[in-house]
Amino acid sequence: MLSSSDCMKISSFNHHKNQINNQPDYMAIVNSIINWINYKRIYQIDLYLEHARDIQEELLFDLIGSARYCEWGKKYDYESMASLKDFQKRVPISTYETIEPYISQMIEGKKNILWPGEIKWFAKSSGTTNAKSKFIPVSKESLAECHFQGGKDVLAIYLKNFPETRLLSGKSLTLGGSHRINSMNNNSFYGDLSAIMIENLPFWTDFHRTPPTEIALIELFEKKIEEIAKTSIHENVTSFAGVPSWNLVLMKYILEFTGKSNLLEVWPNLEVFIHGGIAFEPYREQFRKLIPSDTMQYMETYNASEGFFAIQDDPSSSDMLLMLDYGIFYEFIPMSEIGSDSPIVLPLWEVETGVNYAIVISTNGGLWRYMIGDTVMFTTKNPYKLRITGRTKQFINAFGEEIIVDNAERALLAASVQTGAVISEYSAGPIFMSDKAKKGSHEWLIEFEKAPDSIENFTNFLDLKLQELNSDYEAKRFKSSTLERPKVVVVPKGTFLQWMHEKGKVGGQNKVPRLSNNREYLDELLAINLKIE
Repeated sequence: MLSSSDCMKISSFNHHKNQINNQPDYMAIVNSIINWINYKRIYQIDLYLEHARDIQEELLFDLIGSARYCEWGKKYDYESMASLKDFQKRVPISTYETIEPYISQMIEGKKNILWPGEIKWFAKSSGTTNAKSKFIPVSKESLAECHFQGGKDVLAIYLKNFPETRLLSGKSLTLGGSHRINSMNNNSFYGDLSAIMIENLPFWTDFHRTPPTEIALIELFEKKIEEIAKTSIHENVTSFAGVPSWNLVLMKYILEFTGKSNLLEVWPNLEVFIHGGIAFEPYREQFRKLIPSDTMQYMETYNASEGFFAIQDDPSSSDMLLMLDYGIFYEFIPMSEIGSDSPIVLPLWEVETGVNYAIVISTNGGLWRYMIGDTVMFTTKNPYKLRITGRTKQFINAFGEEIIVDNAERALLAASVQTGAVISEYSAGPIFMSDKAKKGSHEWLIEFEKAPDSIENFTNFLDLKLQELNSDYEAKRFKSSTLERPKVVVVPKGTFLQWMHEKGKVGGQNKVPRLSNNREYLDELLAINLKIE
């Protein structure tokens, strides 16, 4: 319910819209200038096609050379390293737990630990797969050469693909996180990566984005979207950027606030949503309803607290181009090797298409052979393009079925298309064998935006598509030898949001865990479900 003061703030809306539509047509000149500036960068990106190995090898030794006098570099004798084999032999694969003592020293203000100089910014990890907070070091180099460069390249690639765009005639609405001073050291700051970037952007970028910094950094999510609604509806917003799930919450609030039926009535020049953090496909249909335009573009990026990794460079394909010169050296572990004492670890030029890999990175932020927890699959090698398939800790393999997030997303999409359903959120896990249940199964908790006419049919299509996508699952389901038919539980709207609230994981880059090999998340969600009912 809107207050009278809120309603008064909308009174100038039609006048604002007329102002937008009557802007002078100068965008052709602006785009021409920007494209000329971007020409050199696009040429550099084109070199990925023929010189991927050279770019990555040169980058690795630049990283090694920069860190050779740091505590980490001295420990592993970076100064004498002469080859990739030396690097792989001496430096172990690391996780957050193994490098946390070094990061703690950096938070306390100690210099030259994992990377030269003093690190003042730390990106607080998102997600719910680990209750312990992680603080990822963000150096000046990683901000400039990786995270900010990624943003510039998104613009360059978009302008290349859509030279007639009017994107730059308006502002980008970015739903970021928040930050606060780290209590351990007044010179150390932490928060969501998006908030760190907002804090460090040049002042002139304020003219091209909304909301203002003081609103963008509000910690309380509900207060943040309320203030964004009050300030941003009067702007000429031409693009959105952020995590799809939280942007949906914001967009629906905007429509309630303005009383409009779709976002084009609020921002008629809206033309692109630049998204990342979670798979977009489950949310696509909801976005189409909120933004009913055949010309609306959706551009995926693969960025995280640890680095900016890939950009969708072809609007006709959801595959993303791996960015090779952002100060990140890539290695890949086949998922079949995870858990091995001596896993096979491959540089980029030795990967194969169609194989599920865990990513290992070494960066200009001081992460060395660090497993970020994501899994990817390459679709082409010339150039190197990939899609995100899930998380190393998000899968169901309670019965040898090896279901990954990519399987789940594709099967749910197929079931939704067949039954006319629209999914808001979901999470799945095992139903273990017991005295009453001689065989195992999977339980899917699904919050629908639009429920299917028949849950029975939806479940059948989900099951059949999973069998089609995953031969291990198919074998376990053959004549129900090991796995019974999955169980789909429809939960009321608001269940997942309430669960995220209770875990303190609302907004920013936080995301719902899709798959789990135990019942921890399912049981918590079912408890929320009982409260709502």
